[in-house]
Amino acid sequence: MATVLHALGDPVRLALLRRMAEHGECACSPDGLDVPRSTLSNHWRILREAGVTRTRHVGKARLMTLRRADLDTRFPGLLDAVLAEEGRRAGELDGTGGADSCEQAPPPP
Repeated sequence: MATVLHALGDPVRLALLRRMAEHGECACSPDGLDVPRSTLSNHWRILREAGVTRTRHVGKARLMTLRRADLDTRFPGLLDAVLAEEGRRAGELDGTGGADSCEQAPPPP
């Protein structure tokens, strides 16, 4: 539980989590995040190692998905609570109600 909470305790990782929850599979460098690539890679690693995401390789691309079913089974209601709070906060900060875009992943081969 501590590892998952740590993974969910960073604003950048919460933004990535929200994008995956809203849009499904995301490429490793989604639009709209002003974060260096190396830092973004570290955030993805933390999410993956905590069991929050799954990574799929397609050629050179890495596509991440939220392991929602696994997390809901292990920690019922946690993701819903985190996503509801994150969406509320994002909407307060940018006036969009939490709307965001994620770079769409290419279809599976």
